[in-house]
Amino acid sequence: MKQRVITAIVLLLVLALVVWQINTPLFVIVIAFLSAVAANEIMRCAKISNKFILVFGTAVAAAFPFFASPKVLEPLVSAKVWGGVISAVPSAVYVIATGLIFCLAMLRGYSHTKFEDVAIAFFGSVCVPYAFSVFVKLRDMFVNEQFGIYLIFFALICALGTDVGAQLGGMAFGKHKMSPNISPKKTIEGAACGIVVSIVLNAVAFVIYNRLADAPLDTFGATVILVCCVPVSFLGMMGDLTASVLKRNFGVKDFGKIFPGHGGVMDRFDSSLFTLLLTYVMALIAFC
Repeated sequence: MKQRVITAIVLLLVLALVVWQINTPLFVIVIAFLSAVAANEIMRCAKISNKFILVFGTAVAAAFPFFASPKVLEPLVSAKVWGGVISAVPSAVYVIATGLIFCLAMLRGYSHTKFEDVAIAFFGSVCVPYAFSVFVKLRDMFVNEQFGIYLIFFALICALGTDVGAQLGGMAFGKHKMSPNISPKKTIEGAACGIVVSIVLNAVAFVIYNRLADAPLDTFGATVILVCCVPVSFLGMMGDLTASVLKRNFGVKDFGKIFPGHGGVMDRFDSSLFTLLLTYVMALIAFC
């Protein structure tokens, strides 16, 4: 317990530093690091021994966030239009090229390379990093940068609020198991409490944002945000359960050990990756 508390305090201090530097390259570098570690954790849990797949998959995951937004690439190119062209790579050429290289690796070493290993490596080095890249996409999505940053916090609050609320609610009111074969401690009552806590915390965060923001949200924006708390929070719980299924299949308790007492990057961000993705889709539909 002491180790968990110490790690949590250190993580909060690091988070404060990252938030303070959210509009600098340091933010993208941190996201790239988390993305690479998460991909590596998944591949190692799957016991992938092919060194090329491990190294290449980790490198692809680290590079992904740098292609998430034209604003990240603008300092490296001569014109904004080229930043836009390069930022389209992850959605098309980047993913296809990564898949082809994995396929070539499988064909070249077909006698000792399993298809399952390549499939898991592709998932870990493309799908998971894409979710991490949403941190950068949301930050740079709007002319009003404050709103993009607020949406990042919205997604994280949905994940954290639901998790904490579900744990406390489950201990106090839990009777009906939500998914006994996957996560015996999770209950339907706890899940409902988690969603309520998420809504309350996001309502508070919204009030704070609207008082501090240069361009506060109108009634429509407020309605969208609060209504979306329910599906986003629910998807966060599904992300947690999905991670539990993966760990059971891999035969491990935690994805990694980078955070003493808390497990690995995937253990900390499993639900957040799902809430980020749905928040991004919500923002595209409602605010773009």
